[in-house]
Amino acid sequence: MTDDNAGRDGQRPTPTQGVPASLAAYARPATLLRPTAGDPGPRDSSVGGPMLWPADEPWPVCRAPHVVRKRERLSEGDRELWQEYDRRMKARRRARTPGASVMTEEEDAARTRIMDGAAALDLKTWERIRTVSEHPRTPAPMIPVLQLRTQDVPDLPVPEGTDLLQLLWCPDEHAEPPGQPRYWGPNAELRYRASESVDEPVGPPRPARAKDVYTPRPCVLAPIRVVDLPEEGDLPAEIVETAHAWAEARGVAYARRLACLPGWKAGGWPSWHLTDLVRIDCACGARMRLLLTLDSGGDPRLNMGRSGELRVFTCPEDLTHPFRLGMQ
Repeated sequence: MTDDNAGRDGQRPTPTQGVPASLAAYARPATLLRPTAGDPGPRDSSVGGPMLWPADEPWPVCRAPHVVRKRERLSEGDRELWQEYDRRMKARRRARTPGASVMTEEEDAARTRIMDGAAALDLKTWERIRTVSEHPRTPAPMIPVLQLRTQDVPDLPVPEGTDLLQLLWCPDEHAEPPGQPRYWGPNAELRYRASESVDEPVGPPRPARAKDVYTPRPCVLAPIRVVDLPEEGDLPAEIVETAHAWAEARGVAYARRLACLPGWKAGGWPSWHLTDLVRIDCACGARMRLLLTLDSGGDPRLNMGRSGELRVFTCPEDLTHPFRLGMQ
């Protein structure tokens, strides 16, 4: 592998040559997908493009609860009480009373009662806003997000007899959908298939509700194979110093330049740049491996979490085991 092509933000692939042997033992193959706005066809690798989907196969739908925001108007008495406490606090601030910005016990107790566990208060409409999960009246069709051919991503793990990976999701918020603990975002589904088995692909139905941040702009891909290295937490302590010395000799930081490469990616290592490392285990006991990284921004115009990454993990022992989702 060479340094001839750059990925997002000038990211260059890590060459296998020159990597210290102790560190190279932890290298994983990866493919930077590099999506750019385009007009992909159903037989192409793409983001947000048409999928190779057989007409006789039901289109997947989301049956998980969706996150919705409920509004409840305050009573006149509670609205007036809230405003009265606001006036008192402003008066304390004008008088420069010590602790002017701290509510009294009376004020705090009253506001806690008025909010009644709601997440926010709209001071224009005087409505409490609650975040709850509800099943939609009818199951929502999922939308195409990513399609990868093994011809374009040779290291892609797929079941024997298949050559196509498809990721679909419900473009709405979900709080811990089934099988996805500690996850908030679109509910997703993976499909594998043999492309030669589909003669006449069918187009997808459209959901009645879809968030723009979860609806990808159609993009073609320019895949490039690279070598990805783990972050410090996935390395033995005695190798960490070697990794940083090697990176320093190259004039770059180890994290996100030589390890856990950012951007749209198949394979490689996940970054834990917002949290401590979280080990994700399959129900069978195997440690799950990173299958896909979907990034915010760029031509697909997605926004995962707070401009972060959505990652898909699969079991290295058996691809039929349930996958896991995570945000970072």
